[in-house]
Amino acid sequence: MTSAGGNKLITVDPEELRFQFELEKASHCDLKVSNSTEKYVAFKVKTTSPKKYFVRPNTGVIQPGDTSVIRVTLQPQLEYPPDMLCKDKFLLQSTPVPSMTDTEELPANTFSKEPGKHLEECKLKVVYSRIDQGNNTSSNGVKQSSDSSSNQAVQTARAARDSAVREASQLQQELEMLKKKKNQKTGSGFTFKLAIVAGVIGILVGFILKLAMASSSSPSPPPAPSP
Repeated sequence: MTSAGGNKLITVDPEELRFQFELEKASHCDLKVSNSTEKYVAFKVKTTSPKKYFVRPNTGVIQPGDTSVIRVTLQPQLEYPPDMLCKDKFLLQSTPVPSMTDTEELPANTFSKEPGKHLEECKLKVVYSRIDQGNNTSSNGVKQSSDSSSNQAVQTARAARDSAVREASQLQQELEMLKKKKNQKTGSGFTFKLAIVAGVIGILVGFILKLAMASSSSPSPPPAPSP
């Protein structure tokens, strides 16, 4: 942390902004700003990338011996920065103001650099760490990024394989059920046809036997008279 005038008006904790970087998700870091004097101190937060960060409050007044918490939110990002390095900078300005001054009453030139004005500046750098690495970010960021991408690819492939196996098993079960239903349907049809054929044959046999019995039991005609 660097400052002009020794940064004796306020103290900042932590001395750098650390964000756990995750694609398409917001991340935040809280700054604890304390007034170590007996004066009212106004502060203002500036950044080199105002569209990338959301700072609340970005301006305020801290009473003597009091503390204010500034939340800096990193907006969702669509891609990782090269080597997970960030060149963004923050500047925290502070200056004494009259007692009982309210934030809404601060003049427009409160933080302007004018002769005779006591204005201190504290520069804060930004540090990114991947969500899967926690705070163990090493200098070999390229290798860690590559390893993480490889692990993610392996996990994705395994998930796809497991899904394909489950679908194949389900299709196999459905195929077996269809085969069983088809066999049952074919078997019952064959049995029904066989029963019909057997019935017809039985009727024909019975009819033939009845005719034969009728022929054998009928009386023979009388002999014709001799001339």
